Amino acid sequence: MSDTPHISVMLPEVLTALAPAAGAHIVDGTFGAGGYSRAFLESGATVTAFDRDPTARRFAAPLESGPLAAGGRFRLVEARFSAMAEELGEASVDGVALDLGVSSMQLDEADRGFSFMRDGPLDMRMGADGPTAADMVNTLDKEALARIFFVYGEERESRRVASFLLRRRVEAPFTRTLDLAEVVERSLGGRRGAKVHPATRVFQALRIAVNEELSELEAGLLAAERALKVGGRLAVVTFHSLEDRIVKAFLAERAGRTPAGSRHAPPRETGAAPSFELQFRGAREASPGEAGINPRSRSAKLRAAVRTEAPVWRPSE
Repeated sequence: MSDTPHISVMLPEVLTALAPAAGAHIVDGTFGAGGYSRAFLESGATVTAFDRDPTARRFAAPLESGPLAAGGRFRLVEARFSAMAEELGEASVDGVALDLGVSSMQLDEADRGFSFMRDGPLDMRMGADGPTAADMVNTLDKEALARIFFVYGEERESRRVASFLLRRRVEAPFTRTLDLAEVVERSLGGRRGAKVHPATRVFQALRIAVNEELSELEAGLLAAERALKVGGRLAVVTFHSLEDRIVKAFLAERAGRTPAGSRHAPPRETGAAPSFELQFRGAREASPGEAGINPRSRSAKLRAAVRTEAPVWRPSE
């Protein structure tokens, strides 16, 4: 594990968006190392945190037994954040924070298989179940792999990469991260002075596919709509364009600014009253000061909204 301390991305901006206060019930949908949860507890709020990664428990233990959580003000639920409405009930919380993507701790642990910079098993699962990245790379056909690389990684040479992987896996299956990264690099003609490693987009795509991140985000936004009280606040921090597009479209739709539509979600109710009011136009970005000390924040975007009195939108029949 890295000795570099984890820094919660855009924490001041998230606190401003959620305005946690004594007596409020806040959901930290992506607990990670607990930076958001700690700040919410310091404000006097009660916090229910969600994280599907079993290793998050080690970061939760000090909060659960520490003075900040006195009176049972903190609880970690080992589950996806899309389970928040079922776990807590509808119209039950005052705020929801979602900090998306892979955490720096997960990237730093070679055994998790997220990074092409460290040798480890080709896993990439945030939780403890489901197929691994190795399962996908070694079993999916060329078209399926190419689609994953193109849609989730926006890799323009997706078919070429998929062809290289299929040829290589006939000789030996992929089991290690550096092995996969090297083959992807060869398929794309090497680095040739590029600042970004050639395997970046392929690894991103596999991680998203393995963890069903985009469909989980859609489900999480729907769950937040159900779980928030009238006047409750939602803050979502994204790290790449695919995530941000989904959040932007969802909030714009729910605020009555665009027609319904997302290929990741079922058809939505039409003609419904807006269930959210945007806190500000567009997306906020990390301050130059934060971007200078925390590289992960440089691609971060924050969108925030407030729950209205309108009923939850239901899927169209």
